[in-house]
Amino acid sequence: MPAQTRAESPSPTPPSLERFNTEPAEDIERTLLSCLHSLRWARRLTDHRPYPDLDSLLAAADEAAYDLTPGDLSEALAAEALPALPDGVYSAAHMALGAAHAAYESRFGHVFVICVDHISPDEALNQVLSGIRSRLTNDPEEERVVAAEELRRLARKRLASHLRGAGNCATSRN
Repeated sequence: MPAQTRAESPSPTPPSLERFNTEPAEDIERTLLSCLHSLRWARRLTDHRPYPDLDSLLAAADEAAYDLTPGDLSEALAAEALPALPDGVYSAAHMALGAAHAAYESRFGHVFVICVDHISPDEALNQVLSGIRSRLTNDPEEERVVAAEELRRLARKRLASHLRGAGNCATSRN
């Protein structure tokens, strides 16, 4: 008996992606700006809708982030907040982190950005401090490249979280 081939039906579009694909452009841009504050990035993703699946949207978000101009990057960095620290971090660690952030901002003119998703909360402080210290040795152009990559990773994580129902992209600050 010959093997039967069954036509596989494509998986349905998740409701959050369906909404993303059909909501008014202004609403989607506002959502995207909460993930990464670059108007050019948000408009590019909005203009290329609809996306067939989350992976396609995230790939487009990555591509748009790689294409940020220096002005786009400055716009995005200006809107970033310092990474959130886990509860219970000692005050001495807060002071060390505050001093490191101040040195970083003085050297580069914007807040330090780092994506620490895949790092346990217990290790986040060490990762942030070590990241600042090592990146303080970068020249400004090299650091812009590193900061742009961290922003891309943050935007990707925030966008995926938003579409998985975690709410506004800006709620994810690490």
